[in-house]
Amino acid sequence: MTEALAATPASADAAGAPPRRAWIALGVLAAGLGMIVLDGTIVGVALPDIIGDLHLDLTEAQWVSSLYAVLLAALLLSTGKLADRWGRKRLFLLGVAVFVAASAWAASADSGAALISARAAQAVGAALIMPSTLSTVNATFRGRYRAAAFGIWGAVISGAAAIGPLVGGALTQYASWQWVFLVNLPLGAAIFALGVWVVPETRGSGFRRGADVDGALLSAIGFGTLVFAIIEGPDLGWWTPKADFSIGGWVWPKTAAVSIVPVCLAVAVVALTLFVVWERHRERVQRDALLDLSLFRLRTFSWGNLTAATVAVGEFALIFVLPLYLTASVGLTIMQTGLVLAAMAIGAFASGAAARHLAARFGAPGTVMIGLALEVVGVLALTLVVSASASGWLLAVPLVVYGLGLGLASAQLTGTVLRDVPVAVSGQGSATQSTVRQIGSALGTALAGAALSVSLALTLPRALADGGVSEPLATQLAETTRVSAGTIITQLRAQGTASSLGAQTDAAVQALASGFADATRWSLLVAALFLVLGLVGAVRLRSIDRR
Repeated sequence: MTEALAATPASADAAGAPPRRAWIALGVLAAGLGMIVLDGTIVGVALPDIIGDLHLDLTEAQWVSSLYAVLLAALLLSTGKLADRWGRKRLFLLGVAVFVAASAWAASADSGAALISARAAQAVGAALIMPSTLSTVNATFRGRYRAAAFGIWGAVISGAAAIGPLVGGALTQYASWQWVFLVNLPLGAAIFALGVWVVPETRGSGFRRGADVDGALLSAIGFGTLVFAIIEGPDLGWWTPKADFSIGGWVWPKTAAVSIVPVCLAVAVVALTLFVVWERHRERVQRDALLDLSLFRLRTFSWGNLTAATVAVGEFALIFVLPLYLTASVGLTIMQTGLVLAAMAIGAFASGAAARHLAARFGAPGTVMIGLALEVVGVLALTLVVSASASGWLLAVPLVVYGLGLGLASAQLTGTVLRDVPVAVSGQGSATQSTVRQIGSALGTALAGAALSVSLALTLPRALADGGVSEPLATQLAETTRVSAGTIITQLRAQGTASSLGAQTDAAVQALASGFADATRWSLLVAALFLVLGLVGAVRLRSIDRR
């Protein structure tokens, strides 16, 4: 596989214009990708209703959002390899079928466990779709047409991610949260039918003997335990156990000497280290490897992936926290929340379409820098206006700025990462790029949830004390709000003086809303930190590009 790196993509001059059928295929593939990206964000705005209907706690709510990304990341390297071997179109169509079936399962879920299981099945389908689509585009388009294709691709990614909250808000408010999953059925059926007709079949080449089962297991264990530890840390304890943890009939007791969280972190480090060692061994003995590590000798690939991972952490941290804040603290309805968050989509679609023109002047890495700078400015501006009494219009303004940056960065970062990857290994390259993005999105959700949980534990008691709520009641309310991810605030606001708090209800709601807003601000600063790290990576990418 290493020798494939000697191949270079066709130049813009050598490549003729792709046929019309190729552009239609791009639309179908982008729709497939848009469907699974949409599913990663559409759930966020419906999460408060899901929490209330299925009685989820904060950890279960995080798993509904993050398990999809965790399993997707764990499987992408394997499915990228399968796409290269068995055919990218074949894997794409299989993935669409699995994803649609899992969406129907999710819509019929009547418990947290059932919904989380269905989300896991959705992740399997998405893992079959994502590398198949991206590598097909990489193999189909050349030269300046490839840049245009990735520009369209990036606009679809950012637009689908940003418009998810609006679609989720509309479906949840005017129908039910189940429709955030049911909408995938007609969409998936249309994508499957068009995919059979127009998407070309492509495969990789230069395969060696054997299947890298051990590599697949090590990567899945490593990534899975890493994100599990971050999600469960606030509730199970980062070092000293806070509660029992049980899975099946096995229990890690609260009385143990150390929490399961640092153990999982250690397992993640060991598994991922062994994965790298194992992949190098497979290369030395000339056996087929899950990941061709020599791809990382391409500096645009290595630095681009690092940048994509940190950016994804920041972007998905924002997407996880904002719907909870807008419904719990500000008191918006699901539809109003979706409309506020749709400001991101407005900016993303506007800038995504123009990104390739900016890239012609500043280069793709330069355009990524401009986009990430706008994202950082948007998030920091948002932290200044976040409060329990903030208006939706005021919050939408920095979100438009953020969306403009999102469209620019997403549209060009994918093309930059894959620019020097040979077509023969584009499945692996695409899967690796998608994997680091999904790991970043899962970690973003986990870190945002952890930051929100820790911040709520600090801000809520202080806000309740300032609001005149007595100590025993304040402690109970603070913990209930933290565990319920703010749902209790919405319930108390709806009940008014008829709630169990009686005349204290209004004071308690105002105090809780204020404390939740303060905790949200800290979570947004965590998101901004990772976006700044992504900006640093983009600066390095631009330096490499200039050389």
